[in-house]
Parts: sequence; C-alpha cells; structure tokens
Amino acid sequence: MQSMWDGSRVGEGARAGLGCFGLLPFGWLLLGALVLGLSPFAEADSPVSADAIVGVWASAPSSDGIAHVEIYRNGDGFDGRIVWLEKPRYRAGDRGGMAGQTKIDRENPDPQLRDRPLLGLKILDGFEFDGEGTWGGAQIYDPDSGKTYRSKAWLEGPDRLGLRGYLGISLLGRNTVWTRVQDSIRSTQAGG
Repeated sequence: MQSMWDGSRVGEGARAGLGCFGLLPFGWLLLGALVLGLSPFAEADSPVSADAIVGVWASAPSSDGIAHVEIYRNGDGFDGRIVWLEKPRYRAGDRGGMAGQTKIDRENPDPQLRDRPLLGLKILDGFEFDGEGTWGGAQIYDPDSGKTYRSKAWLEGPDRLGLRGYLGISLLGRNTVWTRVQDSIRSTQAGG
C-alpha cells in the first residue's frame, strides 16, 4: 500500500511502519549527502517570516492521490488539517470493505476516533518557528498508518515546503516535499 503523503511503499523493508515518511535507508543516502555537503535543513539565503508556512500545500503524489493540507496559525504556533483529497472515497475492492465510502481515520489507535472523516482532520500540530527558517517541535499524524511522528519543516522556495517526519532523533526519519496550492487551482477543485 502506498502512502498518500510521499509515494513510498509502506510496510516494505527498512521503511516498515513509518507510513507518510518511511524510515530513511541511511547508508548511501546519508553518506552521499554528507560527502556533497548537503543538508535538508540549510538556511535560506533570505530571511523567512514565521507566517511563510501559512497556506494550502499539496502532498507528494501517490496511489492514494494527492491531499491538500492547510497550515494555519494557532496562537504562537502552526497546525495543519486536510482540506481536500484527490480520492476522497475508498476504491473498489477496499481491504476494509468500505468501497465507495468517504475515507475516515480508520487506522487511528484510539477506536473512538476511527469514524472521523479524513477531510478536515488535523494532522500537523504545534509547529514553532525558530527565527532562522525552520519550524520544529511539531507532530505529524499519518492517517494511512494511524501513527504520529515528530516533525520539522523548512521552505525550499516560496512554493516548496520540506517536511521531515522522524522517530526520536531526526536522523531516523524521512523527508518529503509539498507544493503550495495556488488559490485559482484550489477554487476549481473545491468539493473533492
């Protein structure tokens, strides 16, 4: 099963159990990044405002389609919720017997929360801006697996948001990139 967040295959090899981000296959990727001097958390060349993260972002494509996540200010921090799903209903032959029904939070570890619709579901909680171009201290919830991970984010440009989900320390995680949704695109797709 592919995660709707990054297109990776969930439950295979080293990435098992990390849903929307998969477990970073250290080895060659980490070594290559270190040799080239690349860092996914490099500072931007220009100052970034805390509110630069605010907006609607499209997840990376996968077999479950694309999701749009609205990131919004909540007090001193930032949260995010799903506002649009490319495929809002379960497919024919759904393993849970829910073909044609609206997608819900059925993988949630709390049985009382499994009936919540994915549309409108809060999946990002508590991003705090560090003043240097990174938002951290957050949690990201993966509705495909029902798991919650620590998370940080940074802008890779005005319309590209880098995200890292991880367990424990940041090295044990995976990056993905979301793209800002322009208002004209979002308005033509309203209603999913």
